[in-house]
Amino acid sequence: MLKAVADGRGQLLCGQRPHLRVDGLWCDFTATGDLVDNGLVRPAWQAPAGVAAPAVLTNSGSVVLQDLFSLRPMTAGGVR
Repeated sequence: MLKAVADGRGQLLCGQRPHLRVDGLWCDFTATGDLVDNGLVRPAWQAPAGVAAPAVLTNSGSVVLQDLFSLRPMTAGGVR
């Protein structure tokens, strides 16, 4: 989900509990809530409840995503 948001493929439906859509499909609501509540993902702008806004990573979200990619094992060709 973080990678999709970083790639610009996510939209948050704003409200008391935001909902994340990636490529037009709804993501797990609990996971979305966790990402937003922990400050990893936010809407690109303040939108009223019921209005969708592009999802963006926060600085913390970018750090977490970089950390996750640094944990990936290297392939035989030395590529992660």
